[in-house]
Amino acid sequence: MASRRRLSLLLRRRGHLSTCNPPRSHLSTNAGRGPVEPADPARAASILAEKDWFRRLNSEFAAALPRLGPRFVVRVLHAAVPLEPLLCVRLYVWAARFGTHFARDASVRRALEDALWRRGPVVLSAALVAEVRGCGCEVSEELLCTLIASWGRLGLAQYAHEVFVQMPRLGLRPSTAVYNALIAASVRAGAVDAAYLRFQQMPADGCQPDCFTYNTLVHGVCRRGIIDEALRLVRQMEGVGIRPNVFTYTMLVDGFCNAGRAEDAVQLFSTMSEKGVLPNEASYRTLVHGVFQCLGRYRAYEMLSKWLGREPPLHPSAWHTMLYCLSKNEMAKEVVEVVKKMNARGYLLNNATFGIVVSCAVKCLELSSLCELLDDFVKKGGNPAFDAYIMVIKSLLDCKSSSKANQYLERMVSGGLLSSVASYNMVIDCFVKAGAVDRAVEIIEKMREKGFLPNLVTFNTLLGGYSKLGDAHNAKAVLEMLMEHGFMPDIITFTSLIDGLCHTHQLDDAFDCFKEMTEWGVRPNAHTYNVLMRGLCSAGHVNKAIDLLNEMKIDGITPDAYSFNAPILSFCKMQKVDKARNVFNAMLRLGVVPDSITCNTLIKAFCDERRVDEAKEILLATESSGCSVTDHHSYWPIVSALTKRGRFSEAGQLMNKYHIRNVQLGCGSNRTTEPDIDVRVVNV
Repeated sequence: MASRRRLSLLLRRRGHLSTCNPPRSHLSTNAGRGPVEPADPARAASILAEKDWFRRLNSEFAAALPRLGPRFVVRVLHAAVPLEPLLCVRLYVWAARFGTHFARDASVRRALEDALWRRGPVVLSAALVAEVRGCGCEVSEELLCTLIASWGRLGLAQYAHEVFVQMPRLGLRPSTAVYNALIAASVRAGAVDAAYLRFQQMPADGCQPDCFTYNTLVHGVCRRGIIDEALRLVRQMEGVGIRPNVFTYTMLVDGFCNAGRAEDAVQLFSTMSEKGVLPNEASYRTLVHGVFQCLGRYRAYEMLSKWLGREPPLHPSAWHTMLYCLSKNEMAKEVVEVVKKMNARGYLLNNATFGIVVSCAVKCLELSSLCELLDDFVKKGGNPAFDAYIMVIKSLLDCKSSSKANQYLERMVSGGLLSSVASYNMVIDCFVKAGAVDRAVEIIEKMREKGFLPNLVTFNTLLGGYSKLGDAHNAKAVLEMLMEHGFMPDIITFTSLIDGLCHTHQLDDAFDCFKEMTEWGVRPNAHTYNVLMRGLCSAGHVNKAIDLLNEMKIDGITPDAYSFNAPILSFCKMQKVDKARNVFNAMLRLGVVPDSITCNTLIKAFCDERRVDEAKEILLATESSGCSVTDHHSYWPIVSALTKRGRFSEAGQLMNKYHIRNVQLGCGSNRTTEPDIDVRVVNV
């Protein structure tokens, strides 16, 4: 009732406000004269699509544009992007008439380039040039450079070179700015050779390369790992009096790492110091990431540890990047060592880096070390974020260390980290999944005391917890509480309740609940059916589960691998392997990809009955269907069965196939694959 009174009061307030005169916009030159605001970017974008766009823009926006400034042009460009990229060119041409501060503004040109890249390409056709000149304007050098940059991002470097040759027809002469745009577009499109040709042509046109020119070429060759050419370019730029800057050296660091010369990349920082160039955060990140990619995690850690320990101390970003790479490679022991070194030097981790460290530590460290890491961070003045605490609490609850988990929970409450229903729901979910449902109820009570009312997610989480414990009585009580609070049960509510009833073997009640779903307007999904089928199979009613599977398909719900696993596992336990095979074949006909449980269960069942050829057929059918999770549990039963029957050659071929497949699946991942095993067959 209170919420309804607040809602009605809010509506009355909104109604009162609607009768008041709307405030006048300071951007409008005709306030109060009509519903259309002259400074509306969407209005300007729509005018650009009209035939007399130039006149209309002058009429409505020319007076206000000098006051609105480049920011308004950027807003109109963003509004015009979904329409057509040509409209963005029109706007730029029109705005450039009001001064070079519009034509040369970095934000305007960046927004135009992004628009032409996202929706382009825009071709510099004769019709476009004629339209620009028809407005009393010309294709400016700034517009041409922006077009060239967009063509480079689209991989159209060749077209950019063709337009460059035609510059005199546009009334333009080559300049360093145009050359730089063309060289950058070529490098971005991967045409480094074409970039070099234009670079060599610059003096003939009276244009001198600048630092940007050389940096672009250095970036192009470093990206290819041609570091010697990059060093030659740096010497050349120094020879003509151009001093390399931090961007030059950062790209050289990347080039050395791409060429596999990690030691030279580290030494380059000493060169920067001698030249008086200060590294920035990008320099440190490039080195650390590059060394890890170049040397591998353990050699990289050894080298970078020595580098980080030198004097004078390095920028904190170097340490943070090191921690990120170690965490990504799950090197928890090394992470702790680096954190201790940082503490000794007086560096404090920021919350983002500490969160990354904790995400690695929870996977690899013992609980005592994990808690020590968190407590030490707090003692040093750090404030762990919500995610860091949640990860630690989950680990503690998984290991049944609820007292320590409760301590951290109290610390979260006192630190103000539980500031919404969503944050409380995440904590409640942790305790429910750990089976501590009673503690979850206590947290809900504390949530109420703090002024946060539970929502449908809260009740569904609690209901699911009771269902997993087989406590159908309390699950029904939560359902009643849910409805008393004015919530309607959804698919998660019903599925959780059905799951709880199946766990306590109350199948009749589970099906009654299933039928009641439709009365509430809730349509069951595949997971709901899977829960019921698993309950039927657990009770030995496998044929009824098959009937339910057929009903599921009739109702238009697509089964998944879990839908078939319960009948297949049950038939295999009952030693009815042929029926399990029939279900498996039906699964393949529907296009459902089996998982490792399906495959391994069937293969083991056939091998136990000495039907090894049929087991091989199952393995082949599973892999042909696109399943990529076959492992040694799939292969070893067949290999063992073949060996027992004296079919050593087939066993050896199968093992070699497994190791080849394992290596192929492991390519590109961070996991370390097992070394290939040469299976040799000894004829006895």
